[in-house]
Amino acid sequence: MAKEKKKQHVYTLVVEVGRKDGDGLPKGATGAGLMLYASGVDEAEAVRESVAVLKQADLAPLDVQGYGTLDERREMGHEIPEDEIALMQRAAEENAVIVAQMTPYFDKDKG
Repeated sequence: MAKEKKKQHVYTLVVEVGRKDGDGLPKGATGAGLMLYASGVDEAEAVRESVAVLKQADLAPLDVQGYGTLDERREMGHEIPEDEIALMQRAAEENAVIVAQMTPYFDKDKG
């Protein structure tokens, strides 16, 4: 009997990363925040896959905050623009982790 394939969902995640040699972050940045769309059968799998991909990209994930699926976000009252929905759809179709936004952090007391 064929094993039933579990349905993939796309989760919105915000990942805080620190500095690491070769991370590609701007000079002087202390880290960054990344907004991702990641597919997985559950949020835990989406987080594991995202952390693995970020580590392969020479980033140093420190913390991950999950914001749920598209439907869960809508239930929470989030307004989600069409371009975000398109990226979520792409993550689902490609069974991928999509980095939608990266915001470098700088120490405001330096420089």
